[in-house]
Amino acid sequence: MSRYKASTPGTYVYDGEIARRGFGLNKFAYSLADHGAREAFLADEPAYLDRFDLTLEQRNAVLRRDWLALVQLGGNIYYIFKLTALGSPMKMSELGAAQVGLPHDEFVRRNTVRGENPWPA
Repeated sequence: MSRYKASTPGTYVYDGEIARRGFGLNKFAYSLADHGAREAFLADEPAYLDRFDLTLEQRNAVLRRDWLALVQLGGNIYYIFKLTALGSPMKMSELGAAQVGLPHDEFVRRNTVRGENPWPA
């Protein structure tokens, strides 16, 4: 994790240390901007992941679509979001809800009510 402490519980500081740790993961996710890369990934996910310098944890998080783990393992949220478009495309708020384990409507409600903590207790 980052040496910096996030001021909001349940959030993560994306700093240089985290960026370096997630370089291979982000390189993979960014590659999905290319149509041919998306097709290759969907055709054989494990083989496509072999092209990138991923840790076993990162690789498994991609295969499980573990959105929270992908961010914790150094994934830049905007690059990781590209991965969501491969199955059933989701909104950024749906990704956030999945990361904190809330139904989407409850996540949105908690984020729009001023002063209410959006993260589960």
